[in-house]
Amino acid sequence: MGPVLDEWISAAKTELGIDLDVDIAVLLDLARDAAHGVARPAAPLTTFLVGYAAASAGGGPEAVREAASKAAALAQRWAEESGSEPDPAR
Repeated sequence: MGPVLDEWISAAKTELGIDLDVDIAVLLDLARDAAHGVARPAAPLTTFLVGYAAASAGGGPEAVREAASKAAALAQRWAEESGSEPDPAR
């Protein structure tokens, strides 16, 4: 991901009192899918909702992966149904 992003995530987790290893690539991919398949503002809102859903399901990396997978599938369906199918080259 790069040193700045790694440092930011570490600092944010410390500040928020979170001790959780998360697959950052999964969340960034989800944000991209929501931004391109739905609308740009959907990216941060969707990742927030995924975090909330994961916490409601008991938390942990697996809960994040499961919620992110569901949201990514929804973004894909949304794009297909609206006729703005995401560019597969992204």
